Amino acid sequence: MRATNHRYLSLGAGVQSSTVLLLAARGEIPTFTAAIFADTGWEPAPVYAHLRRLQQIAATAAIPVVRVTAGDIRRDALDPGHRFASMPLFTLGPHGERGMSRRQCTGEYKIKPIKVEVRRRLGYPHPARVPAGLTADMAIGISLDEIGRARDADVAYMRNTFPLLDLGWRREDCLRYLTDNGLADTPRSACVGCPFRTDAEWARLRRDDPAGWNDAVAFDAAIRHGSARANAAGQPLRGQFFLHRQRVPLDQVTLRPRADVDGDVPGCGPWTCPHTDPPVTAGDDTAATPGREVRH
Repeated sequence: MRATNHRYLSLGAGVQSSTVLLLAARGEIPTFTAAIFADTGWEPAPVYAHLRRLQQIAATAAIPVVRVTAGDIRRDALDPGHRFASMPLFTLGPHGERGMSRRQCTGEYKIKPIKVEVRRRLGYPHPARVPAGLTADMAIGISLDEIGRARDADVAYMRNTFPLLDLGWRREDCLRYLTDNGLADTPRSACVGCPFRTDAEWARLRRDDPAGWNDAVAFDAAIRHGSARANAAGQPLRGQFFLHRQRVPLDQVTLRPRADVDGDVPGCGPWTCPHTDPPVTAGDDTAATPGREVRH
């Protein structure tokens, strides 16, 4: 028989997962054993401030907010001694070829540490085998307008649930609910240097978080010729990496926010990143095959 006393929330601290946590804290849906936030170490300051606010709200309902991490994604990318979990960086090949590197960051820095925590809480940390029938429910903040991203868990010890789908709520319903409960300023959850930022988001970061913007500019310059580990090993990138799709240095980008595409964009949650993995092109010498893992 399936165990049902383990109920967790995948907390990305964006609109949908914040809504699910608030619903549970107010007793409008069943509560959670814990809400698990996977910290990449490089979220914008407003996200960390919002997370602290969520912790206070959750505490009133005895829901612990647990922060787990697989490391600091920015620091790791610039560490010559650390394996580089590829980010979806825009690439420009030596002959002007335009492409993107493969996205491994979500799996490495968000999904993996959550699974580690769930196994630990079940009492069977890796490499122990979780007994058949012992599972944890994992609530994921996917709303009706994003139903195509709702998937079953890829491991037997977790069962994905979707409280917002059960309610029939769309993202606009979540925004309304947050506004009604004093959380209208809930930010989008995505790393400071996420290449999937729209021009409106880059402009907002530059305007509202100068330190974050300068950090992104510095990172963009640091990864121009590939990962630190690859360069230290004498395997420089065949081409260049960029954070912005214009494929010019971030501080030289002409930002063109557009209301039709730069509106309320979903964040990058562990299981809810709205972007698909692009093919691998213009990569290093071992990354010529589309879809192949980029190894430096």
